[in-house]
Amino acid sequence: MKKRSFLTSTFTVFGLVATIATASAAPLPADAKAGTYAIDPHHTQVVFSLLHLGFTNYTGLLSDASGSLMFDPQRLDKTKLTVSVKIDSVETTSDRLTGELKSADWFDATRFPTATFISTNVTQTGNGEADIGGNLTLHGVTKPVTLHARFIGAGVNPMDKAYTLGFEGTTTVKRSDFGVSKYVPMVGDDVTLSLAGAFEKK
Repeated sequence: MKKRSFLTSTFTVFGLVATIATASAAPLPADAKAGTYAIDPHHTQVVFSLLHLGFTNYTGLLSDASGSLMFDPQRLDKTKLTVSVKIDSVETTSDRLTGELKSADWFDATRFPTATFISTNVTQTGNGEADIGGNLTLHGVTKPVTLHARFIGAGVNPMDKAYTLGFEGTTTVKRSDFGVSKYVPMVGDDVTLSLAGAFEKK
């Protein structure tokens, strides 16, 4: 597995103050394996962050992911990515807010149980970096978005022995575009989405 540099950041999540290492993009290794991959749901997360009342950037988490990746390091433009997360998996530091986010006033998890991203095109922007254009469906609304992706690492997972690829991706959306507009503009309309994706070769 390739070595890579790290940046350090400190944040508050689920009531804990934590310092984490955030991986920078790594070059794609020459021996990265082409093929079809399935999402590892235990190590794939979507973090969302938005401005709260102009005071803080408030963060939450979505998990319970599924999806697939068709990948060829020699033909990145042919990459196909599908990621879905269960809305009912949403978590924040407030039990009350977590419950509200699942309600009809916000994500409406009963009517719209999943959020899904399906890629339509991939453009390499650097060694180990690419822009993945696609359609995001959230709250029953589908809009085009671009996911700025960075390769993190590849190799055999020592725990389950599966060959694994890891990527990070970020994008920013306006939640009101998806019909989730409660408290805009007091609570920010611009939402940063950060995907940490682990994919296991089939």
